[in-house]
Amino acid sequence: MTAPGLPSGGGCRTAPVIKERGQREVFCGLTGIVWLHRKMQDAFFLVVGSRTCAHLLQAAAGVMIFAEPRFGTAILEEGDLAGMADAHEELDREVAKLLSRRPDIRQLFLVGSCPSEVIKIDLSKAAERLSQRFAPRVRVLNYSGSGIETTFTEGEDACLASMVPVLPRTEARELLVVGALPDVVEDQMVGLLEAMGIGPIRLLPARRIDDETAVGPNTVFALAQPFLGETHAALLRRGARHLAAPFPFGEEGTTAWLAAIAREFGVDAETFERVTAAPRARARKAVAAAARTLSGKTVFFLPDSQLEIPLARFLARECGMTPVEVASPYIHDAIHGPDLDLLPAGPRIAEGQDVDLQLDRVRADRPDLTVCGLGLANPLEAEGLSTKWAIELVFTPVHFYEQAGDLAALFARPLRRKALLKLEAAE
Repeated sequence: MTAPGLPSGGGCRTAPVIKERGQREVFCGLTGIVWLHRKMQDAFFLVVGSRTCAHLLQAAAGVMIFAEPRFGTAILEEGDLAGMADAHEELDREVAKLLSRRPDIRQLFLVGSCPSEVIKIDLSKAAERLSQRFAPRVRVLNYSGSGIETTFTEGEDACLASMVPVLPRTEARELLVVGALPDVVEDQMVGLLEAMGIGPIRLLPARRIDDETAVGPNTVFALAQPFLGETHAALLRRGARHLAAPFPFGEEGTTAWLAAIAREFGVDAETFERVTAAPRARARKAVAAAARTLSGKTVFFLPDSQLEIPLARFLARECGMTPVEVASPYIHDAIHGPDLDLLPAGPRIAEGQDVDLQLDRVRADRPDLTVCGLGLANPLEAEGLSTKWAIELVFTPVHFYEQAGDLAALFARPLRRKALLKLEAAE
């Protein structure tokens, strides 16, 4: 097993980084609840916020009125915002009503929002108080999903980081895979690792609180998502060790990610080849179909999902695209370094956002494809630029071998659509 070779022109790990701290265009961290509540089957996410927060979540999740989802909003009314009511008393009352009605809830997350942070409701104290009241049946934790300071994928990071301090301690040598994945993708990943003889495999987040996820000095962890900086730091504080690797997007990234784990657990090259050969071949074939559309095209990543760096690596090395700028809300060397090593030299690398300056560069570069948030896509489309919604890359299964073709197709689709529209216009 060998790591992917460096591109001939060198990588981007030591490239200068444009630091921008201006106006941002991103969703808030509450959006992460949409995929987290599906993943953790005995958890409930209670947003302490306004009606706007409730409308955002309902719109993002597409919840029918007859459904009973595992998230909700404790609405802050005018009296709460004006300091005329005791928000803690009201919160305790709402939590008690919720838990009496929903005995299936074993984990309750109090999620901070812009309104609750502006009026400085101390949700950490509320979580501690409610944990004591409802333990051991329910574990109550808190984190912030406020859009004041967070991008939308940071909601998951904050949620998982809040769980790390309360994970049981273990002395066992175990692999912990960190980051929420769709169940079907998670099952594929676990199947590949178990076929190599690696186990036990623990998951964060686990599907249920009773799953045996623990952490200790002999835990090694691999991140499945590139936006988990706070969770990474929290696990290091618990004594776990990080296995740095490119992220499992595309055939090359998935192979490198699996290879890092296989080396750690002493899997021989023959076993690794036997387990991965067939899915690798399928992934290469599926990616090649979309790469015919993508090859030779330019791509510009505006900072949004924190997936930008590994996706740029995938598009450059497996699909033949040329990134002209790769911007990400945050760049963490310990997390993103392996992908930056493999990203061919050439693109501008930017951290943070000053949206006006970045849009000026988009207009100057006129890339074939711009990956950006929903709020910027329509204006750029009106200017004749093809776009891809960054949020779609988070909500769609895109990790590991069997999804590699789907990932490439997400980028190819807007280019194909534009070509068809031009053809129809010419006729």
